[in-house]
Amino acid sequence: MVERVILTGQDVRRALARIAHEIVERNRGVDGLVLVGLRTRGVPLAQRLARILQELEGIAVPLGELDITLYRDDLARRRLQPRVGPSDVPVSLIDRTVVLVDDVLFTGRSVRAALDAIMDFGRPSSVQLAVLIDRGHRELPIRPDYVGKNVPTALDEEVQVRLEETDGVDEVVIRRI
Repeated sequence: MVERVILTGQDVRRALARIAHEIVERNRGVDGLVLVGLRTRGVPLAQRLARILQELEGIAVPLGELDITLYRDDLARRRLQPRVGPSDVPVSLIDRTVVLVDDVLFTGRSVRAALDAIMDFGRPSSVQLAVLIDRGHRELPIRPDYVGKNVPTALDEEVQVRLEETDGVDEVVIRRI
């Protein structure tokens, strides 16, 4: 399969720095924020954003991890035994601003599942969405608040985000499936 690199490691770093600045600007700082990364690659992205935000504002932003497996609406269609991982949200989300962090926004179904899962941890005052890649093709009325890169794609293409923490390299590629 032929892959085309659409973001290099340096591009990923720049995109995350821009997203962090936008988060600070929109929320007038980081007071009351909680970053929650969606497993798998949203978690290291959220960790990186938390480090950048701390450098910018001098305040540590609480960080959580969310496994949305049991909240997905396609479990029956997959016919595979779901592999459920732990969720870890170390602070109350009640009346906080939650920034959900994911790698790729596609149909919106993962975000819908994440919204359901978040409510099990308390009712936030607001939920914002940060994604590294928005590839379009939404099936639900969900839009990101922060985007690293908009990448128009065909339905027979796959966007793969590779991160140092999970894959040994930082890059984003598109390939035909």
